[in-house]
Amino acid sequence: MYKILVIDDETLVVDVLRQALGIYGHNVETAANGREGIAKFDNNCFDLVITDMRMPDINGNGVVQYIRGSNKKHIPVIGISGTPWAFENNSFDTILEKPFPIKTLIDSVQKLLCTHQNMATA
Repeated sequence: MYKILVIDDETLVVDVLRQALGIYGHNVETAANGREGIAKFDNNCFDLVITDMRMPDINGNGVVQYIRGSNKKHIPVIGISGTPWAFENNSFDTILEKPFPIKTLIDSVQKLLCTHQNMATA
């Protein structure tokens, strides 16, 4: 269906998100930190990015700033964090506070992908 990049340094979170998104037919690629996520973002075509905020090296704010400054700046980005006050900017399309219900994540993903697809075909 859609290709989604999940960036998070917590293995359990990555596994849960991969499994949940996979059930809905999404192809999920993962990265363990912001630097790895940015490299994968540059070398692939993703329909959506989900990034944690607090990670070693490059945090979620750095990831979204990089994406918004790239030639793929219109890719939807969901920020996830147990520390929602760490979001320094409003460049995220959606912010989810951990722990969040999987249904909330899936609903957010589907809404953003639908909106993004409609904008791309308009």
